[in-house]
Amino acid sequence: MIFINPEEFAKKIEAWIEAKNGDEIEVINVTEMTTIANYFVIASGNSERQVKAIADNVEYEAKELEIFPKNIEGQREGRWILLDYYDVIVHIFHTEERQLYNLEKLWKNSPVTR
Repeated sequence: MIFINPEEFAKKIEAWIEAKNGDEIEVINVTEMTTIANYFVIASGNSERQVKAIADNVEYEAKELEIFPKNIEGQREGRWILLDYYDVIVHIFHTEERQLYNLEKLWKNSPVTR
């Protein structure tokens, strides 16, 4: 496994999401607000298929770097997939779920890097 700092990894994830046409990508630095991670990467897909494709691409590209998630949630449903990479947690939402949960609002005082 190679070492990559959390900010650099979050930026790579952002690019991998863009490669699958993810929408409204936000990289949020949560270092000062929680101990569970340094960054949240939040993005949307317009269908369950797209949400799954985005998450699959992130997982594939991370594995190419020999980086493996601690946990993955929501893959079966494809409405909100969470990929936990320890210091970086990735939330891929179906557009409707993202509006419902409004996760960014919970972290509104954290600096958004994009």
